Amino acid sequence: MTFLSPSGSSGSSRPSGSAGSPGSLDAAGRSGGAGLPRSTRSARAGRPGGGAWLVLAAAGLWGTTGTTASLAPEGASALSVGAATMGIGGLLTLALAGRSVLPVLRRATLGWALAGAAAVVCYPLAFYTAMAWAGVAVGTVVSIGSAPVFAALLERCCEGLSLSRRWWGATLAASLGCVLLTLAGDGGTASGQRPAAGVALGVLAGAGYAGYTYCASRVIRRGHPARATMGALFGLGALVLVPVLAVTGGPLLGSARGLAVVGYLAVVPMCLAYLLFGAGLVRVRTSAATTLSLFEPLVAAVLAVLVVDERLDAWGWFGVALVALGLTALTARGSVGRRR
Repeated sequence: MTFLSPSGSSGSSRPSGSAGSPGSLDAAGRSGGAGLPRSTRSARAGRPGGGAWLVLAAAGLWGTTGTTASLAPEGASALSVGAATMGIGGLLTLALAGRSVLPVLRRATLGWALAGAAAVVCYPLAFYTAMAWAGVAVGTVVSIGSAPVFAALLERCCEGLSLSRRWWGATLAASLGCVLLTLAGDGGTASGQRPAAGVALGVLAGAGYAGYTYCASRVIRRGHPARATMGALFGLGALVLVPVLAVTGGPLLGSARGLAVVGYLAVVPMCLAYLLFGAGLVRVRTSAATTLSLFEPLVAAVLAVLVVDERLDAWGWFGVALVALGLTALTARGSVGRRR
């Protein structure tokens, strides 16, 4: 994925995340906060662990999406479910942000907003199709489990940031747990779908998720409120996703059951969860946020077993334990690479 330069407002070739810039991070992942609004600096300084718990709360809500999507009426396509969730949800997020999104769309951050919106479009279409083809547990695990790798690469390539040994250990444990969950899940194979293609789309969804998370983080670090940032990215993404829904959404929107599924997905794991997630991004680095989001596949796997009747063997449950262990290590005080 190509990310647009955010430096359109100046002729300097120095990236905005370089040392000395207002939103810069040092090697430990700290932001000096110079040039940021006082309210933003205060939010970063207070309640240091709050950002991690906000991201975990969002991830827990996201974990319900696969099970809810499986309740969609027969004939509803995965594309329509994804487009409805983040298309309608994106419009709601934009409406809540209101006029505060306008500064985000100015030249200094427009490139990051557009790049983030492109990733927003990619993510739900790939994610929901991955779940349809590979099963709820496997599709979710691969999509979210691959995101921390992409996030770390983005931070490394775009800003030269290093990652702590605790982050590597937590991410390795959680990612290994995701691999075990993928191997243990039988959703796609049992239903005669296309598990290999589903896994490939899951990886694409992981790249999309890491991409818009990183872009949102860059915009927030320019001093824009989290709600305005998420409203801008998802509002722009809705400009593409709503037309996709108009073309593919007939079977989904033509029944009360389908409307109930869309209503829940758009309001709870989309609009509400992303407001929580945006608030969390104010306090933690992109790489930490995407690793914390591995709580989503854990929730999704458990719900897939309890509700959708997918099965996990002993190795699968061991994978669940590894994900939980990694998240516990990452949410320990001082270990999330929070911004200051």
